[in-house]
Amino acid sequence: MKKYFQFDELGTNYKREIIAGLTTFLSMAYILFVNPSILSLSAVPDLPNEMRMDQGAVFTATAIAAAVGSLLMGLIARYPIALAPGMGLNAFFAFTVVLTMGIPWQTALSGVLMSGLIFILLTLSGIREKIINSIPEDLKYAVGAGIGLFITFIGFQNAGIIVNNDAVLVGLGHLTNGNTLLAIFGVIVTVILMVRGVNGGIFIGMVVTAIVGMIAGLIDVPTKVVGSVPSLAPTFGVAFEHFDQIFNIKMLAVVLTFLFVDFFDTAGTLVAVANQAGLLKENKLPRAGKALFADSCATVVGAILGTSTTTSYIESSAGVAAGGRTGFASVVTAILFLFALFFSPLLSVVTAPVTAPALIIVGVLMVSSLGKIEWTRFEIAVPSFLTLIAMPLTYSIATGIAIGFIFYPITMIAKGKGKEVHPIMYGLFVIFILYFAFLVE
Repeated sequence: MKKYFQFDELGTNYKREIIAGLTTFLSMAYILFVNPSILSLSAVPDLPNEMRMDQGAVFTATAIAAAVGSLLMGLIARYPIALAPGMGLNAFFAFTVVLTMGIPWQTALSGVLMSGLIFILLTLSGIREKIINSIPEDLKYAVGAGIGLFITFIGFQNAGIIVNNDAVLVGLGHLTNGNTLLAIFGVIVTVILMVRGVNGGIFIGMVVTAIVGMIAGLIDVPTKVVGSVPSLAPTFGVAFEHFDQIFNIKMLAVVLTFLFVDFFDTAGTLVAVANQAGLLKENKLPRAGKALFADSCATVVGAILGTSTTTSYIESSAGVAAGGRTGFASVVTAILFLFALFFSPLLSVVTAPVTAPALIIVGVLMVSSLGKIEWTRFEIAVPSFLTLIAMPLTYSIATGIAIGFIFYPITMIAKGKGKEVHPIMYGLFVIFILYFAFLVE
C-alpha cells in the first residue's frame, strides 16, 4: 500500500495521512447536516411535503456519496482531495430549480444524473480541455463569487437577519428574536474560529451554536446521539424514473448549470489543492483525467442515491496543511463519512439558525475570486458584474450565468474583439437566449 500511494517519494507516512484525512473530514463534516437541511427546504415554511426531499434519506445519500467520491479520488487519482455534495449547487437545486422554477425534485435529480454522465463523456473524450479554454477566466471567477453571494443571501434569510419587505423587497429582520440572535452568535463564533485558523472551524461553530441553542431552549435536546442509518428508499433510484422529463429547454439550462459549475469548481479545486501539496509538475496536474473521472462518477452515484451534485472540496486544503500528500488521506476521510452514518439523530438539532452561519461563512470564502477579475476592462467588468449580482437578486444561479454569458459576446463585439470570443461562447449565447424565451412563457 505504501508503494501504491508513493509514501516514500512524497515524504509521508501512515500517521501523517491519517491525521490529514481526519482534518479534512472535520473541515467538511458540516455538509452532512447542511445538505439535508437545504435539499429538504427546511427553512421554508408552509411548503407542500411533496416539494421537500426526505431529510433522513438525503443525510444517508450525502454520507455515502461523500464516501464513494472520496474513495474513488483516493484510489484512482491518488490525490488527498475529498468529495461531497457541493455547496452552491445544492442551493441552486433547492431554491432555484425546485422552489422558484417549480420543477419537481425528482426531475431535478435526473438533471444531476445527466450532468454527471455528460461530465464522464467529456472527461473520457478529452473535450473538457476545449470547453475549459472557451470560457473566459473572468467569467469563471464571477460565477464562483456570485454563488458565494447567493449562498450568503440564503444564510441571512435562514437566520432571520434579512426578511421580506413589500416596500423595498427585502429589509432588516427582528434582531431581538431568539433564533436570529442564536444565528448571529453562531456567525461570531465561526468567524473567530476561522480567523484563528482552527481546522474544522465551520463544523465546530455549528456544534457550539447547536449546544447554546439547546441550553437556551431554542432547540429540542435529541433523545439519542447514535441511531440506525436512515433509509434511502424515498430517494434511491428516483433519478432514473424521471429521466424522460429532462429533455426540454428549461431542464437543458438546469443541466448546463449543474455541469458548468461542477466542471470548473472541480478543476479549480484540483489545481489549488495539488499546488498547495506540491504535486504539480511543470504547472500541470498529473492524473488530471483520473481525478475528473472520479469526480464525475461521484456525481452519478450521488444522483442515484438522492443528492445534488457531488464535487471536490476546497476544504481538502486543511488536510494538506496537516501533512496529507497522497490518496490514502482521502480513503481515511471516506471511512469517516461512512462512520458518520450512525449519527443521524443529530439532524434534529441542526435547525436553520445553526446552518445559517455555515452558509454565510462559505459565501465569504467563495467571493475571494472577485479580486482576480479585470475590473478595469469595461467589456469584462459588465458581464462579470451582471453574473455575480444577478444570482442573489434573481434568486437563481442559472439566471446569473445566463445573463453574464449573453452580455459577454455583446461587450466583446462592441469593443471590436468579437474574434477573441470562442465559438462555444456564441453557442451558449443562443442557448441562454432561448432559455429566457421559454422561461417567460
